[in-house]
Amino acid sequence: MIFVGEGALLWRAVQHTLDSGLAVDLVCGPAAPRTARPDVPFLAVADVNTVAAELAGASTDGLVWSVNNRMIFRAPVLSTGLRILNVHHGPLPAYRGLPEVALVYAILRGEPEFAATLHQVDEGIDTGRTLAVESYPIGPNDPYHVVLRRGLQTCHHLFERCLPLAVADPDWTGERTRPTGATVADGGGYFGRKALVRLHEYRSHPNFKRATDLGFLADYLPELTAALP
Repeated sequence: MIFVGEGALLWRAVQHTLDSGLAVDLVCGPAAPRTARPDVPFLAVADVNTVAAELAGASTDGLVWSVNNRMIFRAPVLSTGLRILNVHHGPLPAYRGLPEVALVYAILRGEPEFAATLHQVDEGIDTGRTLAVESYPIGPNDPYHVVLRRGLQTCHHLFERCLPLAVADPDWTGERTRPTGATVADGGGYFGRKALVRLHEYRSHPNFKRATDLGFLADYLPELTAALP
């Protein structure tokens, strides 16, 4: 299988796959950290769609995992026949887009829970078929950095749970039952860069302080940090 993405969450997924006795054909992303597995082939790219042929040629099982991935899959990759599964930090369709931005709005809205979602990638952005959801609580006083860490742990747990299901059945259509609630209801919105630049409008909101308390994560979220007043 192939992995596309970056950061610790991606490499934890790669490591778990290898520890499970499964083969990793290729890892593709902007850069490989020093902690990356040197025995796993790595392809550094800024746009995954420019290496569609390389992905198709490297794949031995037709499965691609998108983990902590900011690149958008377009026709060159989507037309290869590869099945692409994305681990999205956010309940879909309510919180599409950039997870770090969506989470700020979820806290501003007083959501009591958030979620990680596994979905199949299609031509849209976070619009493909939902396969599995794992929710986690947001406490009424939890700051952003605490919630984000909890969410990243949930994303990894969701990957661990779904990996064997996707490997065992190439046509796996997802879990039969999924959580219900406000954050996973139909509808919702898209939280991209336009939502990011609007954050200053919420400075007087009672939840603004904790929704933007990045803590030690500020250096890891430069776009979000720069957008905050």
